[in-house]
Amino acid sequence: MGRLVGVFGNAGFGREVMPLLRRQLRDSHPADELVFVAPTVEAPVNGVAVVTEADFLASPRVRAFAIAIADSATRRRLHSLAIDSGAEALEVRAGSAELLDEVMLGAGAILCGHSSISSNTRVGVGFHLNISSYLAHDCLVGDFVTFGPNVVCAGNVTVKDGAYIGGGALIRQGKPGAPVVIGAGATVGMGAVVTKSVPPGAVVVGNPARILQKGQRHE
Repeated sequence: MGRLVGVFGNAGFGREVMPLLRRQLRDSHPADELVFVAPTVEAPVNGVAVVTEADFLASPRVRAFAIAIADSATRRRLHSLAIDSGAEALEVRAGSAELLDEVMLGAGAILCGHSSISSNTRVGVGFHLNISSYLAHDCLVGDFVTFGPNVVCAGNVTVKDGAYIGGGALIRQGKPGAPVVIGAGATVGMGAVVTKSVPPGAVVVGNPARILQKGQRHE
């Protein structure tokens, strides 16, 4: 019997991640059973069974998982529960995703189609790099960070835990020893052009990005 492999989240992003994972495991783990994992019992989604979080976490089978949920606090909580239950965090990588030299990638990353991480970049646990997004050289990314589609993050940028970078955002290049820093729990709005560091918990929008809301949303 193969593993029980769960994708937490059966909404839009989960439905995008499931076929990537299916293709990834087709040859290496053909006996695996793939399911969606949701808080409550639901009907099958796109022909894939949905099991509850409680049932997945309590299953005696060998288990592995991916978390396709954008909210970083939820992702952190589910990752901790799944690891504590003995399940393995899977990296999901589309066939067209690219990693260059000396990239360090934490457990549970999801790298969508035509995404790219350049050389000498370090990424924490539970990273989401959505379709056609680019993370350049010499960046440092914390845990449970989300990049939406078509993000461009130039080199020498530090993105702290739980930050959310909206689709189409552009983050300018920092300097060695003086990176541009996106603070913990910060949100960069869709299409924003970030030219300087963003405080923890802040929401920034526009070109150039300006603070719309101050905050302390640390993850």
